[in-house]
Amino acid sequence: MAELTPPSSSPSSAVTVHLALGGNLGDRAANLAEAIRRLAGAVEIDAQSALYETAPMYVTDQPAFLNMAVRGTTRLGPAELLRFLKEIEASLGRDLGGLRFGPRPIDIDILLYADRVVAEPDLEIPHPRMAERAFVLCPLADIAADTIHPVLNRRIDTLRDEVPGRETVLRIADAL
Repeated sequence: MAELTPPSSSPSSAVTVHLALGGNLGDRAANLAEAIRRLAGAVEIDAQSALYETAPMYVTDQPAFLNMAVRGTTRLGPAELLRFLKEIEASLGRDLGGLRFGPRPIDIDILLYADRVVAEPDLEIPHPRMAERAFVLCPLADIAADTIHPVLNRRIDTLRDEVPGRETVLRIADAL
């Protein structure tokens, strides 16, 4: 498999990022593991959540997802990190022009980029729908329970405890 080269643009120091990973096509666990391996080109992972199986949301006529979250540090700026993640998704077979919320082998979202708030046409941080998604908050709380959402000013574990649908997010393994 071809290695991806991260962009050279970087902030002066590393920042902590939290990413959500999921997929529901192919060998789901292998796709997650390969995505994490490829992230090493730009993100130094220091924590991984448990692995969760979740029902699809929005477009429900598709296979169940495997979801997880990771925490790491990067020197890439938010836009450069997003471009790098999209390259990983494409290299693992994701059709970036496909059905929104449809089936995919891999999806990688930036949930938090330190405590920064980014509002650009193609990038919003914190992720604009994370507080409504149990499949994001359950894994994220494994590795960032006491982290404060920079817009909602609430702890991640509090958001997890209040989000509807927690009962459909099934922990299936302690680690990948």
